Amino acid sequence: MQGKRQSGLLSNKMDVNQAKQEHLLALKVMRLTKPTLFTNMPVTCEDRDLPGDLFSRLMREDPSTIKGAETLMLGEMLTLPQNFGNIFLGETFSSYISVHNDSNQVVKDILVKADLQTSSQRLNLSASNSAVSELKPECCIDDVIHHEVKEIGTHILVCAVSYTTQSGDKLYFRKFFKFQVLKPLDVKTKFYNAETDEVFLEAQIQNITTSPMFMEKVSLEPSMMYNVSELNTVTSGKESESTFGKMSYLQPMDTRQYLYCLKPKPEFAEKAGVIKGVTVIGKLDIVWKTNLGERGRLQTSQLQRMAPGYGDVRLSLEYIPDTVNLEEPFDITCKITNCSERTMDLLLEMCNTRSVHWCGVSGRQLGKLCPSASLSIPLKLLSSVQGLQSISGLRLTDTFLKRTYEYDDIAQVCVVCPYLSPES
Repeated sequence: MQGKRQSGLLSNKMDVNQAKQEHLLALKVMRLTKPTLFTNMPVTCEDRDLPGDLFSRLMREDPSTIKGAETLMLGEMLTLPQNFGNIFLGETFSSYISVHNDSNQVVKDILVKADLQTSSQRLNLSASNSAVSELKPECCIDDVIHHEVKEIGTHILVCAVSYTTQSGDKLYFRKFFKFQVLKPLDVKTKFYNAETDEVFLEAQIQNITTSPMFMEKVSLEPSMMYNVSELNTVTSGKESESTFGKMSYLQPMDTRQYLYCLKPKPEFAEKAGVIKGVTVIGKLDIVWKTNLGERGRLQTSQLQRMAPGYGDVRLSLEYIPDTVNLEEPFDITCKITNCSERTMDLLLEMCNTRSVHWCGVSGRQLGKLCPSASLSIPLKLLSSVQGLQSISGLRLTDTFLKRTYEYDDIAQVCVVCPYLSPES
């Protein structure tokens, strides 16, 4: 159901031609929008007061109230809007244009044109650009235009009418209707670069309108180098449930956080130099509904992240256990990647710390490593202290330039004693 109303809040300025003479045609422009739920103001009093049961009886007899819940402000009826209302970015602006022949003579060659002027462009919204051959008295030409609003700020709807009288005079007039487009959502993003080339995106979305929104879809369209996985659901058995519950409503001024994980595609994962310089992650696609199902959609521009600085040599962990036993050797696998533009001849040294000890030969040659190439090395360690221990003490030396790269606090492992029972 759509309610029609004249755009009363629109700034209407007549063209100079209309001021010179009265026109045979009349132009009316109305915004099409859906109705709203009627709200009543309940008035009650105590039974011992002078009105007694009068107010309660009147509310029960009021056809707009909900039976059994008369004191609630929400009614059962729909009401057509009495003013222009708000238009938000991402919504569809619909307008009804009517040209009526108020004269007693036939008008010929009527051409109605509707343009929308924004701060950056002028759009033609007319359904047809062909002229109507004639318009008899008391008849009208109707047109409905639609436009998905993609810019905020001032918009001007320009409606122009040209026609020819019976005497052959060609007349022309136009009207201007001005309205503002507001911002419905405030979107903020945060990026977290993981050591495994994964990128975590946190999107904070705030409803800055005065009415609740039903969030139909919030998705991330990744760039060509990444695959995305959504982290906004909880899997229980075979079913997945949203972390926001079944009713995905966002109240006015409320904020909701959405989390996504982006992983490099296999064909790009091995190209360390390429992934290192990628700053474009993707764009958010947000779809919502307001009031009686009015749909809105926003798509952000390409999201940019700060490229992580790995330096010339990057060391990451491909495998590490979560929990290890006290004074028992355990294995890890390190991945060394040459992020520079030159070939390196690498030497690996292992330095023991107070709690973690390396098992193996320190100072061994790893050989030459070409630019963007990587090398996986299995290593063995032993911990002599319980608790959460940090793995440190790896040193890589480029023998060509005599440059040493130090890697401490690479990861943490939980060291437990297998000889102690939980009860003790």
